[in-house]
Amino acid sequence: MPSAVRGRIDWKYALSLPLEDSGFDFSALSEFRKRLIEGSSEELLLNRILEKLREKELIKEHKRQRTDSTHILAAIRPLNRLETLGETMRAALNSLAIAAPDWLAKRLKKDWFDRYGRRVENYRLPKLDSERANLGNQIGEDGFNLLNKIYAQNAPEWLRYIPAVEILRQVWVQQFYAPVEGKVKWRKPKDMPPSTIAIHSPYDVEAHYSSKRSVNWVGYKAHVTEICDEDTPHFITDVQTTLSTVTDEAVVEPIHHALLEKSLLPEEHLMDLGYITAGHLVSSQENYGIELIGPVRNDPTWQAKHHPKFANSNFQIDWDKQVAICPRKHQSKGWIEKTDSKGQPIIHIRFSQSNCSPCPSRSRCTRAKTEPRGLTIHPKQEYIALHHRREIQQTPEFLKTYNQRAGIEGTISQGVRRSALRQSRTNWFS
Repeated sequence: MPSAVRGRIDWKYALSLPLEDSGFDFSALSEFRKRLIEGSSEELLLNRILEKLREKELIKEHKRQRTDSTHILAAIRPLNRLETLGETMRAALNSLAIAAPDWLAKRLKKDWFDRYGRRVENYRLPKLDSERANLGNQIGEDGFNLLNKIYAQNAPEWLRYIPAVEILRQVWVQQFYAPVEGKVKWRKPKDMPPSTIAIHSPYDVEAHYSSKRSVNWVGYKAHVTEICDEDTPHFITDVQTTLSTVTDEAVVEPIHHALLEKSLLPEEHLMDLGYITAGHLVSSQENYGIELIGPVRNDPTWQAKHHPKFANSNFQIDWDKQVAICPRKHQSKGWIEKTDSKGQPIIHIRFSQSNCSPCPSRSRCTRAKTEPRGLTIHPKQEYIALHHRREIQQTPEFLKTYNQRAGIEGTISQGVRRSALRQSRTNWFS
């Protein structure tokens, strides 16, 4: 783009620049993108284009849209664990050298220049595991030493709020146990933080590791939505960018809310299995009048796989009396409404020990040695919607409609090849 502004008259005209304008340096794009993000103005251009398309009647009444996601690679250098430690320490020292040079100069250790004067790269690090562990411990001691000086009572309090210093503190908490008698020890893998909060680079703390099917990456995720009615242009209507660790199902509500604000809600929304939950089947219809079209996960229980007669779907539910009836016609004795680990409402049903213990079908119904059979189900509307979808999602009519979702992959492919969709545009210097 900088060279286009410098050499093309159409760009000069579009930007109201004089013909002799020499353009701008490419680094200005990073500043421009930063202002867009800070002002939450990323979609201003897309929304304006959609308004113009509606004025030209190129977007008329439409019935159907589709959504899919793709990964975005963060614009950072891939770092192993040792490189992350070294670069985090180096970034903190560089920031302090700019913000508080006099304070830092009095507290620097001579060997820090050798360890952190240049970019920390794996080819310059020790090869033996023992030597790498010793270096990691040394970097850990250096980091704790620096943090102790920053958090000392006589140190300026504002030093603690320098972003690189706060990142140093967080990375050290994630990577090391608390020092014992001055001894530093790396955390074991089982004690490391989950990928949702783990910092992989001090230059982009929001870039997290994620995995989807056969793709592993550190970065973000983009969700693209487009119109897909037959005999109409397939215009993109919404783009959502999230952290890589945000599940697809968590984006359904934001997408529908964004489409509502643009007055572009569809009647049918085609999404793959990762987006659709029992709750979304109900809430999308109730809140937005949208029918979600896509498969839901099959019953994951071992009974459904090996003894389908005793799967949850074969238990009759009397919602008014709040009881379940098993395939052997025994009624449940307990009905408890609670929430799951995600805060979603569920119902836990228990059967009687007196009925389950002598039951000849017990080994096919439950693996519990002494406890009676239990069921965990969704509330009524979600339960009905989920089981109805499982019944119809293999029918030819459903598959014919759902197969249109695959067309979004061509749009994403075009975005990748024409607009480098899978590359973060932020420039980080590490």
